[in-house]
Amino acid sequence: MRTIKAEQVIDAVAKMCVSANRYLPEDVKKRFNECAAAEDSPAAKEVFRQIKENWELAAESGLPLCQDTGLAVFIVEMGEDVRVEGMNIRDAINEGTRKGYEEGFLRKSSCDPLTRANTKDNTPAIIHFDIVPGDKIKITFMAKGGGSENMSRVTMLAPAQGWEGIKKFVIERVAEAGPNPCPPTMVGIGVGGTFEYSALLAKKSLMRKVGEPHPDPEIAKMEAELMEEINKLGIGPMGLGGKTTVFDVKIEMRPCHIASLPLAVNIQCHSSRHEEVEL
Repeated sequence: MRTIKAEQVIDAVAKMCVSANRYLPEDVKKRFNECAAAEDSPAAKEVFRQIKENWELAAESGLPLCQDTGLAVFIVEMGEDVRVEGMNIRDAINEGTRKGYEEGFLRKSSCDPLTRANTKDNTPAIIHFDIVPGDKIKITFMAKGGGSENMSRVTMLAPAQGWEGIKKFVIERVAEAGPNPCPPTMVGIGVGGTFEYSALLAKKSLMRKVGEPHPDPEIAKMEAELMEEINKLGIGPMGLGGKTTVFDVKIEMRPCHIASLPLAVNIQCHSSRHEEVEL
Protein backbone atom coordinates (compact mmCIF):
# COMPACT_ATOMS: atom_id res chain seq x y z
CA MET A 1 0.00 0.00 0.00
CA ARG A 2 1.49 3.33 -1.11
CA THR A 3 0.99 6.41 1.08
CA ILE A 4 0.60 9.99 -0.11
CA LYS A 5 0.61 12.86 2.37
CA ALA A 6 -2.47 15.06 2.42
CA GLU A 7 -0.25 18.12 1.91
CA GLN A 8 0.70 16.80 -1.54
CA VAL A 9 -2.96 16.61 -2.52
CA ILE A 10 -3.71 20.06 -1.11
CA ASP A 11 -0.79 21.72 -2.92
CA ALA A 12 -1.50 19.96 -6.23
CA VAL A 13 -5.18 20.93 -6.16
CA ALA A 14 -4.42 24.55 -5.22
CA LYS A 15 -1.97 24.88 -8.11
CA MET A 16 -4.46 23.39 -10.58
CA CYS A 17 -7.21 25.78 -9.51
CA VAL A 18 -4.97 28.78 -10.13
CA SER A 19 -3.25 27.55 -13.29
CA ALA A 20 -6.41 26.39 -15.07
CA ASN A 21 -8.06 29.75 -14.45
CA ARG A 22 -5.07 31.72 -15.75
CA TYR A 23 -3.72 29.76 -18.71
CA LEU A 24 -5.71 28.52 -21.67
CA PRO A 25 -5.00 24.80 -22.25
CA GLU A 26 -2.81 23.96 -25.25
CA ASP A 27 -5.46 21.66 -26.78
CA VAL A 28 -7.95 24.55 -26.77
CA LYS A 29 -5.39 26.92 -28.33
CA LYS A 30 -4.74 24.44 -31.13
CA ARG A 31 -8.42 24.09 -32.04
CA PHE A 32 -8.90 27.85 -31.63
CA ASN A 33 -6.19 28.61 -34.19
CA GLU A 34 -7.59 26.06 -36.65
CA CYS A 35 -11.10 27.51 -36.42
CA ALA A 36 -9.98 31.14 -36.48
CA ALA A 37 -8.07 30.53 -39.72
CA ALA A 38 -11.16 29.04 -41.35
CA GLU A 39 -13.54 31.90 -40.49
CA ASP A 40 -14.76 34.29 -43.20
CA SER A 41 -17.06 36.50 -41.15
CA PRO A 42 -15.47 39.80 -40.05
CA ALA A 43 -17.43 39.66 -36.77
CA ALA A 44 -16.23 36.12 -36.05
CA LYS A 45 -12.64 37.06 -36.86
CA GLU A 46 -12.85 40.01 -34.48
CA VAL A 47 -14.23 37.85 -31.67
CA PHE A 48 -11.41 35.37 -32.18
CA ARG A 49 -8.91 38.23 -32.06
CA GLN A 50 -10.38 39.48 -28.77
CA ILE A 51 -10.41 36.01 -27.22
CA LYS A 52 -6.75 35.52 -28.14
CA GLU A 53 -5.84 38.94 -26.74
CA ASN A 54 -7.67 38.01 -23.53
CA TRP A 55 -5.78 34.75 -23.02
CA GLU A 56 -2.45 36.48 -23.72
CA LEU A 57 -3.24 39.23 -21.19
CA ALA A 58 -4.31 36.65 -18.59
CA ALA A 59 -1.03 34.76 -19.00
CA GLU A 60 1.03 37.95 -18.76
CA SER A 61 -0.80 39.55 -15.85
CA GLY A 62 -1.78 36.51 -13.78
CA LEU A 63 -5.41 37.60 -13.88
CA PRO A 64 -8.12 35.00 -14.58
CA LEU A 65 -9.24 34.22 -18.13
CA CYS A 66 -12.78 35.10 -17.04
CA GLN A 67 -14.35 36.83 -14.05
CA ASP A 68 -16.45 33.69 -13.54
CA THR A 69 -13.79 31.38 -12.16
CA GLY A 70 -16.42 28.68 -11.77
CA LEU A 71 -17.32 25.97 -9.35
CA ALA A 72 -14.45 23.57 -8.75
CA VAL A 73 -15.30 20.20 -10.31
CA PHE A 74 -13.01 17.20 -9.84
CA ILE A 75 -12.90 13.69 -11.29
CA VAL A 76 -10.67 11.58 -9.04
CA GLU A 77 -9.31 8.19 -10.13
CA MET A 78 -8.25 6.60 -6.87
CA GLY A 79 -5.94 3.61 -7.03
CA GLU A 80 -6.88 0.59 -4.95
CA ASP A 81 -3.38 0.43 -3.48
CA VAL A 82 -2.93 4.02 -2.31
CA ARG A 83 -4.03 5.90 0.76
CA VAL A 84 -3.88 9.53 1.85
CA GLU A 85 -2.22 10.18 5.21
CA GLY A 86 -3.18 13.01 7.52
CA MET A 87 -6.59 13.85 6.09
CA ASN A 88 -9.51 12.31 4.26
CA ILE A 89 -8.95 12.81 0.51
CA ARG A 90 -12.25 14.65 0.10
CA ASP A 91 -11.24 17.06 2.85
CA ALA A 92 -7.79 17.47 1.27
CA ILE A 93 -9.30 18.36 -2.11
CA ASN A 94 -11.62 20.88 -0.46
CA GLU A 95 -8.70 22.38 1.44
CA GLY A 96 -6.72 22.64 -1.81
CA THR A 97 -9.68 24.32 -3.50
CA ARG A 98 -9.99 26.76 -0.62
CA LYS A 99 -6.27 27.54 -0.76
CA GLY A 100 -6.15 27.92 -4.55
CA TYR A 101 -9.14 30.22 -4.83
CA GLU A 102 -7.92 32.36 -1.92
CA GLU A 103 -4.27 32.66 -2.90
CA GLY A 104 -5.06 33.02 -6.60
CA PHE A 105 -7.57 35.83 -5.93
CA LEU A 106 -10.22 33.84 -7.79
CA ARG A 107 -13.90 34.67 -7.44
CA LYS A 108 -15.79 32.45 -5.02
CA SER A 109 -19.05 31.43 -6.67
CA SER A 110 -20.38 28.70 -4.35
CA CYS A 111 -23.54 29.68 -2.49
CA ASP A 112 -26.62 28.32 -0.73
CA PRO A 113 -29.23 27.38 -3.37
CA LEU A 114 -32.03 29.35 -1.68
CA THR A 115 -30.60 32.04 0.59
CA ARG A 116 -27.79 32.67 -1.95
CA ALA A 117 -25.39 33.18 0.97
CA ASN A 118 -21.86 32.72 -0.37
CA THR A 119 -19.73 29.99 1.25
CA LYS A 120 -16.84 32.47 0.85
CA ASP A 121 -14.19 29.91 -0.13
CA ASN A 122 -15.67 28.15 -3.19
CA THR A 123 -16.18 24.94 -1.25
CA PRO A 124 -17.53 22.35 -1.03
CA ALA A 125 -16.04 21.33 -4.35
CA ILE A 126 -17.93 18.97 -6.67
CA ILE A 127 -15.97 15.71 -6.45
CA HIS A 128 -16.62 12.44 -8.28
CA PHE A 129 -14.58 9.36 -7.37
CA ASP A 130 -13.66 6.31 -9.45
CA ILE A 131 -11.80 3.37 -7.88
CA VAL A 132 -9.17 2.06 -10.31
CA PRO A 133 -6.30 -0.46 -10.19
CA GLY A 134 -2.85 0.73 -9.12
CA ASP A 135 -1.21 2.89 -6.47
CA LYS A 136 -1.66 6.35 -7.96
CA ILE A 137 -4.22 9.13 -7.69
CA LYS A 138 -5.21 11.03 -10.84
CA ILE A 139 -7.09 14.26 -10.22
CA THR A 140 -8.71 16.13 -13.11
CA PHE A 141 -9.99 19.64 -12.42
CA MET A 142 -12.52 21.71 -14.32
CA ALA A 143 -13.53 25.29 -13.54
CA LYS A 144 -17.23 25.21 -14.48
CA GLY A 145 -18.80 28.60 -15.13
CA GLY A 146 -22.47 29.29 -14.46
CA GLY A 147 -23.33 30.59 -17.92
CA SER A 148 -22.46 27.37 -19.69
CA GLU A 149 -23.69 25.07 -16.91
CA ASN A 150 -27.11 26.75 -17.00
CA MET A 151 -27.52 25.75 -20.64
CA SER A 152 -27.17 22.03 -19.84
CA ARG A 153 -30.09 19.57 -19.81
CA VAL A 154 -31.00 15.97 -18.98
CA THR A 155 -33.88 14.11 -20.60
CA MET A 156 -35.25 10.59 -20.86
CA LEU A 157 -35.90 9.66 -24.48
CA ALA A 158 -38.01 6.75 -25.63
CA PRO A 159 -35.71 3.91 -26.78
CA ALA A 160 -37.25 4.02 -30.26
CA GLN A 161 -36.01 7.59 -30.75
CA GLY A 162 -32.48 6.24 -31.04
CA TRP A 163 -29.65 8.16 -32.66
CA GLU A 164 -31.98 10.48 -34.59
CA GLY A 165 -33.71 11.46 -31.35
CA ILE A 166 -30.36 12.09 -29.68
CA LYS A 167 -29.18 14.30 -32.53
CA LYS A 168 -32.43 16.28 -32.56
CA PHE A 169 -32.33 16.97 -28.82
CA VAL A 170 -28.64 17.97 -28.79
CA ILE A 171 -28.90 20.29 -31.79
CA GLU A 172 -32.05 21.94 -30.44
CA ARG A 173 -30.40 22.44 -27.04
CA VAL A 174 -27.37 24.16 -28.58
CA ALA A 175 -29.64 26.30 -30.77
CA GLU A 176 -31.75 27.34 -27.76
CA ALA A 177 -28.62 28.13 -25.75
CA GLY A 178 -27.47 30.52 -28.48
CA PRO A 179 -24.84 32.99 -27.24
CA ASN A 180 -25.44 32.32 -23.52
CA PRO A 181 -22.65 29.75 -22.94
CA CYS A 182 -20.02 31.98 -24.64
CA PRO A 183 -19.46 30.04 -27.89
CA PRO A 184 -17.50 28.50 -29.49
CA THR A 185 -18.35 25.84 -26.94
CA MET A 186 -17.50 22.27 -26.12
CA VAL A 187 -20.57 20.05 -25.99
CA GLY A 188 -20.40 17.03 -23.70
CA ILE A 189 -23.01 14.31 -24.19
CA GLY A 190 -23.82 11.39 -21.91
CA VAL A 191 -25.90 8.57 -23.38
CA GLY A 192 -27.19 5.65 -21.33
CA GLY A 193 -26.79 4.61 -17.73
CA THR A 194 -29.51 6.16 -15.58
CA PHE A 195 -30.95 9.67 -15.17
CA GLU A 196 -28.14 10.89 -12.91
CA TYR A 197 -25.35 8.83 -14.48
CA SER A 198 -25.95 10.24 -17.96
CA ALA A 199 -25.24 13.72 -16.54
CA LEU A 200 -21.99 12.50 -15.00
CA LEU A 201 -21.01 10.89 -18.31
CA ALA A 202 -21.60 14.22 -20.07
CA LYS A 203 -19.43 16.02 -17.52
CA LYS A 204 -16.67 13.41 -17.75
CA SER A 205 -16.63 13.66 -21.55
CA LEU A 206 -15.60 17.31 -21.26
CA MET A 207 -12.47 16.26 -19.38
CA ARG A 208 -11.09 14.71 -22.58
CA LYS A 209 -8.74 16.91 -24.57
CA VAL A 210 -10.23 19.07 -27.31
CA GLY A 211 -9.63 17.45 -30.70
CA GLU A 212 -9.29 13.98 -29.16
CA PRO A 213 -11.99 11.73 -30.68
CA HIS A 214 -13.56 8.86 -28.81
CA PRO A 215 -11.47 5.66 -29.08
CA ASP A 216 -14.51 3.76 -30.37
CA PRO A 217 -14.72 4.54 -34.13
CA GLU A 218 -18.52 4.40 -34.15
CA ILE A 219 -18.84 6.90 -31.32
CA ALA A 220 -16.13 9.08 -32.88
CA LYS A 221 -18.21 9.11 -36.07
CA MET A 222 -21.24 10.29 -34.07
CA GLU A 223 -19.17 13.08 -32.50
CA ALA A 224 -18.01 14.28 -35.92
CA GLU A 225 -21.54 14.14 -37.34
CA LEU A 226 -22.96 16.19 -34.48
CA MET A 227 -20.15 18.73 -34.65
CA GLU A 228 -20.79 19.27 -38.36
CA GLU A 229 -24.53 19.68 -37.84
CA ILE A 230 -24.16 22.06 -34.89
CA ASN A 231 -21.69 24.28 -36.75
CA LYS A 232 -24.25 24.58 -39.55
CA LEU A 233 -26.44 26.52 -37.10
CA GLY A 234 -24.29 29.60 -37.78
CA ILE A 235 -24.46 30.87 -34.18
CA GLY A 236 -20.74 31.52 -34.35
CA PRO A 237 -18.28 33.01 -31.85
CA MET A 238 -20.16 34.79 -29.04
CA GLY A 239 -23.36 34.39 -31.07
CA LEU A 240 -22.35 36.92 -33.72
CA GLY A 241 -22.45 34.46 -36.61
CA GLY A 242 -19.81 32.36 -38.28
CA LYS A 243 -18.67 28.84 -39.05
CA THR A 244 -17.60 27.95 -35.50
CA THR A 245 -20.37 27.39 -32.96
CA VAL A 246 -18.58 24.47 -31.27
CA PHE A 247 -14.91 23.61 -30.94
CA ASP A 248 -15.68 20.00 -30.17
CA VAL A 249 -18.37 17.44 -29.35
CA LYS A 250 -17.67 14.65 -26.89
CA ILE A 251 -19.83 11.58 -26.28
CA GLU A 252 -19.62 9.01 -23.51
CA MET A 253 -21.97 6.03 -23.70
CA ARG A 254 -22.95 3.26 -21.28
CA PRO A 255 -25.58 0.46 -21.28
CA CYS A 256 -29.00 1.43 -19.94
CA HIS A 257 -32.33 -0.17 -18.98
CA ILE A 258 -34.28 -1.77 -21.84
CA ALA A 259 -37.13 0.70 -21.25
CA SER A 260 -34.97 3.85 -21.16
CA LEU A 261 -32.68 6.09 -23.19
CA PRO A 262 -31.15 8.63 -20.78
CA LEU A 263 -29.50 11.61 -22.46
CA ALA A 264 -27.56 14.52 -20.96
CA VAL A 265 -26.04 17.57 -22.61
CA ASN A 266 -23.41 19.51 -20.66
CA ILE A 267 -22.06 22.63 -22.37
CA GLN A 268 -18.67 24.20 -21.62
CA CYS A 269 -17.52 27.67 -22.64
CA HIS A 270 -14.75 28.34 -25.16
CA SER A 271 -12.03 28.49 -22.49
CA SER A 272 -12.69 24.88 -21.40
CA ARG A 273 -10.55 25.40 -18.29
CA HIS A 274 -9.24 22.00 -17.25
CA GLU A 275 -6.06 20.50 -15.86
CA GLU A 276 -4.94 17.17 -14.43
CA VAL A 277 -2.26 15.84 -12.11
CA GLU A 278 -1.13 12.35 -11.15
CA LEU A 279 0.25 11.72 -7.69
